[in-house]
Amino acid sequence: MRKIAILGIGQTKVDEHWDKSLREVGGEAAFLAMRDAGMENVDALYVGNMLSPTISGQNQLGAFLGDWIGLWKQESVKVEAACGSGAAAFRSALMAVASGDVESALVVGVEKMTDKAGRDVTAALAAAADADYEAEQGVSFVGINALVMRRYMHEFGWRHEDFAPFSINAHDNAMHNPYARLHEKITAEKFERSAMVAAPINLMDASPVGDGAAAVVIVPAERVRRKPRIVVAASAAATDTIAVHSRKDPLFLQAAYLSSKQAYEMAGITPKDVDIFELHDAFSIMAALSLEASGFAERGQGARLGLDGEITPKGRLPVCTRGGLKARGHPVGATGMYQIVEVTQQLRGECGETQVDGAKTGMTQNIGGSGASILTHLLQKED
Repeated sequence: MRKIAILGIGQTKVDEHWDKSLREVGGEAAFLAMRDAGMENVDALYVGNMLSPTISGQNQLGAFLGDWIGLWKQESVKVEAACGSGAAAFRSALMAVASGDVESALVVGVEKMTDKAGRDVTAALAAAADADYEAEQGVSFVGINALVMRRYMHEFGWRHEDFAPFSINAHDNAMHNPYARLHEKITAEKFERSAMVAAPINLMDASPVGDGAAAVVIVPAERVRRKPRIVVAASAAATDTIAVHSRKDPLFLQAAYLSSKQAYEMAGITPKDVDIFELHDAFSIMAALSLEASGFAERGQGARLGLDGEITPKGRLPVCTRGGLKARGHPVGATGMYQIVEVTQQLRGECGETQVDGAKTGMTQNIGGSGASILTHLLQKED
């Protein structure tokens, strides 16, 4: 398999883009990535998306977006893995280029979520849960995560306020990201006083949805002359039961453990070698569980990293350095691609106030559902 590098990146601001269609939002990121790569054409297009049939009434996004950006003859497909769709599309493109089947690929994660009422979006998101045994019983996606968080607090003795550093860090970092949806700092007091959504999860625990797209162009590494060169050191994916109650341990992300373990082995590194971790903080409880399953914290001690100040851009393991899902926003099918773009920015040294000094290895982890599909990628800088 050939070594693959990221040649170009592009992203749109996560927002309520009522004046733009799905094709326009996705096309904007695609054109920016192509321009950054210095290319006018690619051999294949992979689109990560979850909700286009239910929210936009549009399927077949490969051809849909390819038509808009002028890719009429190439392979163009949509890849879906719930909220992990972006990273799933990226992995599909990686395998195609690494195998030699194609020489270049454009990957776009895109989602439009604000064109329907909140109740409709909530119902659409519930499709990532088990339709028979979770969604059918009326439990929402946030409700499932609330049950997990309540059990976690009971098992390990944490208080709700102990999770505040995850959200505070995300909001602090988003202040310096022009593409983030929320440009507002928060305090521990605001975190605790925020309106309840599904106890114990309140508004400050939960990421906001939005419209957005992020894209990259990938090619064989030997074709990249720009320095530093950002290469894909590892790509791994794993699954777990789709329903949380079917798991042997509902407080452990088995798919995160398996995919991160495989990624470390592929790259020949350990968790101690990771300089940046763009984790999937759809809810603050997911941040803690991801840190534990990926080898950065002991079981039940994920919250400790936030309380000890280790997750800031100057900390031992910077996370969500551009705002994460919590403050950059969570356009679900695009989120995994935002993570890839943001780690690439870090390794290029383009992150300004939230730049992680000396960063050479960055990790992304994109979660579909409540941990049913998890994809982990490692990117490295080559000077």
